[in-house]
Amino acid sequence: MTNLIAGQDCHLTVIYNPVAGQRRGRRFRAVLAALAARGIAVDLLETAGPGHATRLAQDLRERAVPPRLVVVAGGDGTINEVANGLAGGPVALGIVPLGTANVLALELGLPRDPAGIAATIAAGACRSIHLGRVDSALGARHFVMMAGVGYDAHVVAGVSPRLKRRVGKLAYVGEMVRQLRHFHFTPYRLAFDGAAPVEAASAIFANGRHYGGAFVCAPAADLAADRLEACLFGRGGRLAAIHYGVMLGLDRVPRLSSVTLQPFRRLAVTGPAGDPIQGDGDVIGRLPAEIRLADTTLLVAAPVRPLLTES
Repeated sequence: MTNLIAGQDCHLTVIYNPVAGQRRGRRFRAVLAALAARGIAVDLLETAGPGHATRLAQDLRERAVPPRLVVVAGGDGTINEVANGLAGGPVALGIVPLGTANVLALELGLPRDPAGIAATIAAGACRSIHLGRVDSALGARHFVMMAGVGYDAHVVAGVSPRLKRRVGKLAYVGEMVRQLRHFHFTPYRLAFDGAAPVEAASAIFANGRHYGGAFVCAPAADLAADRLEACLFGRGGRLAAIHYGVMLGLDRVPRLSSVTLQPFRRLAVTGPAGDPIQGDGDVIGRLPAEIRLADTTLLVAAPVRPLLTES
C-alpha cells in the first residue's frame, strides 16, 4: 500500500495537545524517537486551547499542496477536533493516543507501544471511516465514536478539566457520583428517521462499538457502515443509573430488557432546552438537535485489519 508520507520529504506534521501529554509525555517522546529512528522528521504544532486543533487542521488541509497525512497526539477530544478540520478532504489522520480513554485507537486496533505506533504511521495503510454529525444551536459538529444525551452527557459537561488532567478516569467516577445526586432524569424524545417519537431516560449514539474505553454499548456499530446505532436506556433514576453502570462494566448492557438498540441514519432529539450533547468526551451541542450520519468521511491511518473486531 502507498506510503502516505513518502511524498512529504520524510517530514510529518503532528498536532499535539500538551495538556493531554502532561500525563503521558514519556510515551509521546518515545514515539518521536521511534519516528526519528525511521528517518522521519516531525514538525510539531501545539494546541493552545479548545477549538485550536480544528483550526490548525483546517489550515493544513487548505494549503495549496496539503500534506497527505497529519498526525494528532492527544486524547479523544483532540482527535475529534482534528477530525472536524480534516473531514471530507484528502488528508489522512494518524493517531498517537495520549488521552484518558483513547476509544478510537482501541476501535481501530492501534498499537499501544511507541514502536508500534510509529510503525503504523510510517506504514501508511489508510482506510475511510464514516462520521456522525450533530446540528444544534452551537452549530454543526462531527463526532467520531459516539455522542450522547442524558446522564453521560451531564457527567462529561460537569467533569473538572483540571481534575481530569491529574487523575484521569477517576475524575469521571467522581462526577458520576455527583450527578447521581443532582441529575433529574427527565425523559428525552427521539424521532428516528421520521418515525413517531419514543422516550428514553438517556441515549448513546454510536458510530463504533466501544464506549468510554473497552466497554461495548452497541455491538453492531461499525465505523465502515452507512448507519449509526442508538443505545436507548429506558429506566431513569439513581438505582437504574447505578445498575446500567455495573452492567456496562460487565459488558452486559446490550442484553438488558430495558435497553433498546436502534440503527438509524437521522434522528431529532428533544428534552430540556439547552441540555448538553457530548461527542467523543466533550460537549459539542445543546438540545434540541438533529443527529445523523455525516455526508463526509475521514481517512485514517491504521493497521490492515477489519474495523469491526471481536471483543
